[in-house]
Formats: sequence, C-alpha cells, structure tokens
Amino acid sequence: MINKNIVNFIFLFFIDIIILILLFYITLFIRYNIYSNTIPPFIKIEFINFSFAIVIALFLFFNEKIYSFRYDFWQESKKIIKSLFLTYLLVLTILALMKTNQEYSRLFITIYFILAMILIPIVKRYIKKLIYSFNFFKKRVLIIGNNIEKERFKSEFKENFYLGYSYDKKSYDTVIIISKNMKVDKLNSLIYKYRDISGGVYIVPYITDINFAYSTIMEYSNIQLNSIFIENRLLIKKNIILKNIFDKIVAILIMPIFIPIHIVISILIKIDSKGSIFFKQPRLGKDNSIFLCYKYRTMYENSDNILKEYLLKNPDEMDYYSKYHKYKNDPRVTKIGSFLRSTSLDELPQILNILKGEMSLVGPRPYMLNEAEKLGKDRDLILKVKPGITGLWQVSGRNNLTFKQRNELEIWYIKNWLFWDDFIILIKTIKVVFLKVGVN
Repeated sequence: MINKNIVNFIFLFFIDIIILILLFYITLFIRYNIYSNTIPPFIKIEFINFSFAIVIALFLFFNEKIYSFRYDFWQESKKIIKSLFLTYLLVLTILALMKTNQEYSRLFITIYFILAMILIPIVKRYIKKLIYSFNFFKKRVLIIGNNIEKERFKSEFKENFYLGYSYDKKSYDTVIIISKNMKVDKLNSLIYKYRDISGGVYIVPYITDINFAYSTIMEYSNIQLNSIFIENRLLIKKNIILKNIFDKIVAILIMPIFIPIHIVISILIKIDSKGSIFFKQPRLGKDNSIFLCYKYRTMYENSDNILKEYLLKNPDEMDYYSKYHKYKNDPRVTKIGSFLRSTSLDELPQILNILKGEMSLVGPRPYMLNEAEKLGKDRDLILKVKPGITGLWQVSGRNNLTFKQRNELEIWYIKNWLFWDDFIILIKTIKVVFLKVGVN
C-alpha cells in the first residue's frame, strides 16, 4: 500500500527544489538587466557554484519540520521566511570566511532571497490547494472532545485547504483530542489508547485564550515534569517601544500616498453634502485616556433628527444596535459616506492619530465613551494598549461579530501579541477591504 505521507513529502520537497532552482535563473535574468555606475559589474554565477545555498535552505526547511507537519499557511510561511533569512546570512558568512565574496554578487544573492521569501509561500499556497483537492493527499483526522470545539475544527478543515485535513471518525490517520472540560483520567486513557497510531496524537489545551505555539516549555528532568512560560507580550516595555517605532515609520511612509487620496476624498465629501470634511469623536485611549479620533465625515449634518424619525418607523433596529453596536441600515450615512465605510477609507485620517501617538496600526478598536461600562472586566486589559486602525476583530468577521465576540478577539490579541501577527492582520485587512468580507 502506498504511504501517502511519504508521497506528500516527496512531492512538496521536489516542488521546493524546482522553485529554488527556477528562482536562480529568474534572479540571473533580473541582475543581468540592472545597469548602474554605482554598483560593481556583474560576474556571472554558475548554478553549480550557487547550489550550496539551495542545499542550506532545504536543510533549514527540514529543521523547521515543514515536511513533517501540516502547518497553517501563516505559520508555515513564517518558518519558510525564517529559514531563508538564516540561509542568506549563512551564505554571506561562508563566502566571507572562504574569501570568495568578491566572486559573488551580493546584489544577486540579496535579490534571490527576497524573491524566495515572497514567492515560495505564494507558490506553495497554490500547489497545496491543487494537491489537497485530491482525497488521496488529505490526512484523515478523528476529533475527540466537546461538540462545540469539534464543530470549530471540522469547519476549519473544510475552509482551510492549506492544512489538507478531513474529518473521519471511522478510518483516520491521526487523532486530535480536545481536553476542554475533560477529566484528567479520561484524557490519559485516550492518549494511551491512540498514542501508537502512525499519525500521532494532538492535544488541544483546555486553556483556550493563550497561544501556546510561541511559549517556552521548561523541563524539570529530576521530577519528570514540565512548565509552560506565559507572558503578556504587548505589556512588555521593549515590545511597546518597538511597536511605537514601527507605527511611526509606517505612518510617515504612508503620508505621500495619503495626501493625494485625502484631497480627492475631501472634494467628494464637499460635493456630496454640506458640512466639514473630518468627523472628530472622543474615544477611549491607552490608560483610560480620552482622545479625539479622526475620521472622514460619512453622515449628514442633521443626522440626529434623521435617525429619530427612522427609528420610530423601524423599532427593530434598536435590537440590532444593542447586539452589534451599529445599525443595519443607517439612514444618516451619505452616498460617499457609504462608499468610504465599505472600503474603510473613512478611517484613513487615523494616520494622524498614529503620528500624534494616540493610536497604533493594529490594536483593539477605539471604543466610544458610552461603551466603557460594557467592556466589563475586560476594560482594564483592553485600555492598557493603544487602540488600532485595524485589529483581529476586523479581519475575523467585521460587522458579523457581536460586541462580546469582538472583546474576546481583542483580549486574545493583547495576550498573545507578536510582530508577525501584526503583519498577518495588516495583510488580511487589505483582503477584507478589497473583497468587502464581512461587510453588510
């Protein structure tokens, strides 16, 4: 019988080899066509002399276990980028130690690895979408645990093609045991029962608001016990400083793009309805401070009167607002305002809030003053960090999430913050805005 795990490994491994080789010739073509008096002339590199770099990259891919486990796209992409960056440093170091760095174009090497970091994750995404469309390559998974969590995993396996998993309770390759609300004796017996299957056993921790993927596991070998080190990363001073610096740099870089877009939007707002260009509203900021949050005006000037008349005719909108903290069909919104909201361009002026140090690119949403009490026990933690233009809740359903669900996502973000997560959220925000995912 053909072992599909071995076939899967061989197929993906050779795909990576092909991509790395093709990138060599693509980079060669690009470097040949770069002419400048400020850079040294290009000395042609033969593939055989560069192959050692590809071997190092593949070894580090193995080391990161990208052929052993089926990671989520973002987790695997991080491992690929990390491996390629380390390969880049190792290649430059080896060439310097061997005193052959003058024979190799550093620009060629830099272009090669930049292209590899961008293109390999993208190509692998499409390759996996193709191969995992065939049932042969899918890994069959038995899920054991409470029904709510089981349904979440089953839904993820259907929607996330990159994992290549399918739920099967009769014929399975591996087992996922959800430990939430499970007694220790039962958990131990299930691990003992399934531990010898070839695909192994995965345990989902019963603590669900901590991301253990990046935690440090401490081993106490004398007593055969382990501990997991957990810290709130977004409250660590060095992380706060780094995040603030990153926000300011990005905001400054965006300004040349922001200014012409701002001029166009300002003209459209003025043509569409009477009133000011900006809408300024007091919002809750870091450490319970209050700041003026900037947005483009998306409503008519006499919006309060318009809303009162509308609610008298549509009382069901009050129930919708109490649940989602926004109206299903808001009569106060102008035509250009509707466009600005659907594209999230109305929040573009918040770049000014970032430059003033009041907001961040990614973070919890800037809550209104009358929402302070509704935050409940989560208020202290949420208001310990700067609010963001975008955040985890914006890319996880946007308007389709309840107020409580948004809070849960924001608590998760604060407790488990990583720079990589900010990058993912920013990329997903672009997708959400352009595809209008979750927009009513």
